[in-house]
Amino acid sequence: MTQTPRFHSNRAVALALALLTGAVVGPGLLLGAPSAAHAQSAAKATVEAAKAAGQVGEQADGYLGLVHGQASPDIGGAVAEINAGRAAVYRETAAKTGVTVEAAGQATATQLLARVPAGQYYRPLNGAWTKK
Repeated sequence: MTQTPRFHSNRAVALALALLTGAVVGPGLLLGAPSAAHAQSAAKATVEAAKAAGQVGEQADGYLGLVHGQASPDIGGAVAEINAGRAAVYRETAAKTGVTVEAAGQATATQLLARVPAGQYYRPLNGAWTKK
């Protein structure tokens, strides 16, 4: 039996709220090892600094993106590390709840984009980078 898209959307939004309690913003919590958590903390600090500098932004698909298409290797690596953690959370959420991985990411992005501070960048689906 197929559920209506509205049901999927409501379910995905509810899941996004649960994910935002730390699993998406700090995916290192999923890894469990102290060294992995430390590396994740360093990646988060790198990304936060890059966001403040206008190099990295949140995207409507639930992943981080490079505002100018390129960045230093440390910033690119930190973005890739955090995005890998987010992807794992979205896959796990999709498997447990029956929503698509994309729906889980987009639902979380709705909440993340609402929290983007003034002066930082975000990108809506199929849109251009916008400074808030």
